[in-house]
This record gives sequence, structure tokens and C-alpha cells, in this order.
Amino acid sequence: MSSVDGIPSQRPAPDGQAASMDLLLLNKMTRAELLSKVVSAEAERSRLDALKLRGVALLADSSAGSIRSVIGELAFALSMTKSSAGKLITVARDVTRRLPGVLGLMEAGKLDYGKAAQVSSALSWLSDDMVGAVDAILVERLVGKDPRGVRRCANKLAAQVDPEGLERRAAQKRAARRVTLTHQDAGSARLSVEGPAEKCAAAYTRIDRLARKLSVSDRSRTLEQLRADVMMDLCLSGTDGIQERAEIFVYIDYLTLAGVREDPGFLAGHGPIPAATARDIAAGSHSVLRRLITDPATGQPTDLGRSRYRPNKALDEFVRVRDQECRAPGCTRPAQVCQLDHTEDWAAKEGETNENNLASLCQDDHKLKDEPGWRYALGGDATLTVTTPTGDRYSTKLEPLHEPRYTDEQPPPGSVGKHAA
Repeated sequence: MSSVDGIPSQRPAPDGQAASMDLLLLNKMTRAELLSKVVSAEAERSRLDALKLRGVALLADSSAGSIRSVIGELAFALSMTKSSAGKLITVARDVTRRLPGVLGLMEAGKLDYGKAAQVSSALSWLSDDMVGAVDAILVERLVGKDPRGVRRCANKLAAQVDPEGLERRAAQKRAARRVTLTHQDAGSARLSVEGPAEKCAAAYTRIDRLARKLSVSDRSRTLEQLRADVMMDLCLSGTDGIQERAEIFVYIDYLTLAGVREDPGFLAGHGPIPAATARDIAAGSHSVLRRLITDPATGQPTDLGRSRYRPNKALDEFVRVRDQECRAPGCTRPAQVCQLDHTEDWAAKEGETNENNLASLCQDDHKLKDEPGWRYALGGDATLTVTTPTGDRYSTKLEPLHEPRYTDEQPPPGSVGKHAA
């Protein structure tokens, strides 16, 4: 197993022997020596980041397909979101083409990918000539700065070399205002808004003022909790008499719903949520409960409780409920906001449209499927296999809604039942 400056490389050693030896060496080091090794490892990571950016830029430039296809392949290969893959390509092209000074710092082990990405974003609106001038100055100023300091430095220089461009940039930023939902874990998520600074500041001031008024009489919640609750109430109560109902898919086992079990529920687009949270949602005045029949041996949905032939609308609903989320590898957009698509061409299937040939795909993944060289296949167990233009294959299986449950009459596969001879 090779190492750099005494730091184990990423290549695994046989039986972990070399890794164990490196661990023994680390355990014998002084505090100063350990810090030195951490710094050396960080420098090596920066050099590898530079090598990765060069490779990504060449990959994007050499592809015969569209950039969407390259983004899809990179996202699958690195197990990242397509948004992250797209950003990686943008930064790779920018750094390798327009920022030789920044790239040189990376190759010298003095600047990592995250900081290089901050520079790329801050200077994205400058012309090549302007970027070249700023890049030469940044080489002398970036080393030793944290990510925020790097961004502030790059922003300041960009504003100095192109004040008129700064005005255009500000207008573009205001036009690109948006709200973003980021799912986290344990039943929590983050809702954030990007918009005009003065309006965001005014909105926060209003939320804070209302929260502080409530805190006088409500001692059961912290000020931070009150701010969050006030914001949610303002968003969900409607404005100008407009009342909106939001649709979400929550899956909960019947016995858990009844309080007999405490199995986690599942919120599409988010993931597991505590049983108590799922029950609270189910008990809401506007919640609609639907009976979903599953195969006890697999935990997979089989029907929505209908015994007759499902019409088109019901088939659409069943596939979305079955899939829970976008079926593309790594995507977690809820199925109810996705598009249903034939995994094999409709004409090739002679017009067959059923749950065995339909899958939920978000708009981005639906477009990716139509790119040259991409093939999608849905197996009998609803496993979706995606083959990329390079021949790599990635599969996604449906997560069971519950663990397999067996009885004496239906023992697990390969086992002998109670009444078997």
C-alpha cells in the first residue's frame, strides 16, 4: 500500500494490514506530528482535486453527446446529484480554462475544490480578460483564507474591475429569486429563500418581531422555535384570502397507525420519519387515508385495494404510490411531482401501458432518458436498470414499505415450515 508523506493512500491494502500499520504509527505520534499529517493530507487532497477537475473538463469536452448526458453519467458514477455534477463540470471548465493561477494553487496543495468553486462562482460574470487580471491578483491573496474569506476577496476584486457588470449581476440575482427545500434527517428539513436583500431582511424582521411578542406569554418554546413556527404559520395560513392545500405522500404501517407498532413512517422525498410524527400527520383534519395492499413476503405494494381493472387515472396513481420517489439513481423528488414514462418505448411494446412498463421520473431524468445511448429497463420486481452511453449499469430497487413477514404456512424462502414433512 502506497502513501504520501506518511498518509495512507486511498488504495486499499490486502487484508487491511498496511492500514493497521499506518494506524499504529498515527497512534504513536505527538499532537504536533498529528497536526502536520492532517495538513499534509489536506494538501494532497487539493492536488487530487486539481487532477479531478482536469479529468472532468476533458470528459465534458470529449463527449459526443449533450452536456445533459455527461452530467447524468458523472452523477451516477460519483453517486452525486445531477445539480452537483453540473456544478462540478462548470467549475472544472472554468478553473482549467480561465483560472490558471487558482489551478496552480490547487496543484501546489494550497487550495481545495470548495474554495476554487467559490472563486469560479464569484467571477463567473466577468469577461475572460477581466478574469485573467483578477486571477493573477488572487494567487497572492487566497492562501490561508477560509471559504468565506475566499469568496469575499473574489467578490471585491470582481466589483472593482467591472462595476457596471456588478449592477447587471445584481439584477440577474434578483431575477433568479427562488425558494429551496432541502431535506435533512430525523423528520426535519430546511426551507430557504433567495431574493432581494432588503426584502429578506424585512421579512426576517417581521418574523422576529412576531416571535418576540409571542415569547412574552409563551415560555414553552425558545425564540428560535417561535421564529420557525411563525414563518410556517405565515406560509401555510394563506394570503389575500387564498387558501392552498399541499399534497404529500406519507406511508405508515396499519399496526403502527393503530399504536401497536413503532415502525418509522416514510415521507416521499424526505425519508424515514418517527412513528409518532407519521401518526400526527395521519390524524390531521385535512389528511386523506388510503388503503395500500402489500405483499407480506416482500413489503412491496401490490394494489390500492381495488379488485376491478384499473382505469388510466387509477394506474397513474398506483405507479406513483408504488414508486414513492423518482426512480432514477440518486434522485429523491416525490413521485407525485414526477412524470410517468414508459421504460421501454411505447411503440416497441405494441401499445402496452401497465405498471410493469411505467416508472416515475422527474423532468430532468425524463429528458436524460431520451438522450442517445441511454437505456432504461424495468424488471418484474420493479427494479429499474439504467444503462449509460459508456455501457455502465446502475440499478434502483423499490424500498419495501415494511420488512418481510412470514407465517408457518408461508415460511421464508429456503426454510422449512412448521407443518412441513
